[in-house]
Amino acid sequence: MGQAEQRTEQRAEGAGPFTTRLTWRLADGGTAVWESRLARRRGVLAVRAPGAADSRRTRADAVSLARLRRLNVIASLAFVVGGALFAVGAGVAQFGSGDATECASIYFAGGLFFNTGGYVSLLQVVNAPRHVGGGEGRLVTQEWRWWSYEPMRVDWLSAFVLFAGTLVFAVDLLDSFLHGLSVQQVNRLIWVPDVVGCMLFLVAGHLGFVEVCHGRPRVLPRSLGWWIVAVNQLGSVLFMVSAVTAFTRPTTDSLVNADIANWGTLTGAACFSLAGVLQLYERP
Repeated sequence: MGQAEQRTEQRAEGAGPFTTRLTWRLADGGTAVWESRLARRRGVLAVRAPGAADSRRTRADAVSLARLRRLNVIASLAFVVGGALFAVGAGVAQFGSGDATECASIYFAGGLFFNTGGYVSLLQVVNAPRHVGGGEGRLVTQEWRWWSYEPMRVDWLSAFVLFAGTLVFAVDLLDSFLHGLSVQQVNRLIWVPDVVGCMLFLVAGHLGFVEVCHGRPRVLPRSLGWWIVAVNQLGSVLFMVSAVTAFTRPTTDSLVNADIANWGTLTGAACFSLAGVLQLYERP
């Protein structure tokens, strides 16, 4: 943070090392408010003129807004399709033939869409317009980047952990094609990556709540961003329930509870699809 911004900043909100909302005084005596999720999703900054009762939203330039719209559509549809395929895979496992290869193929296809959605979500953060310090109430477009390393930004960390979770799921999904595995190998190669991936999804969801609630546990029924994070987090919880009950008992060579595992996956996947649909409306 530059010296000019330090002088003009009035209030920083967030949790721990993360700043999710900044309020600072403008050179003309007005104020500007930057919120992490609003800036990176909608490309807006709230500016209040001196003596004005209400704030107006200042938008980023056309380049940034076009990027945000394009990336949002890709990420949203990827999660919608990925969640739908996972739900179909769980439905086949529960009500269909139960053929392991058929289910693995459907899950793997869904996993590719989750990988895409995770990476594009990270690109949204990397290429989001940035606020300008020094008292200026505007957002600036950065050069396009395919990657960045910004662990002190909660939006970057949340998106990165989510993407990492999709990659860990890919290991689980690839290993599920292996045949002739012992119970110990099934648990080590398939179950463990599944649980780790679910844990990463839960961490990403928690960081998402930190961002949208500015570090304070709150229910925000009028906030679309809050609902998207909440529905995704519910899906992550259901995925974790599914993963835990999918452990194979060495003594019986059977799952802890196959029905709960399948229903957990189906309902969790439906949550991710629903969140993807909601995300389509969280655009500039």
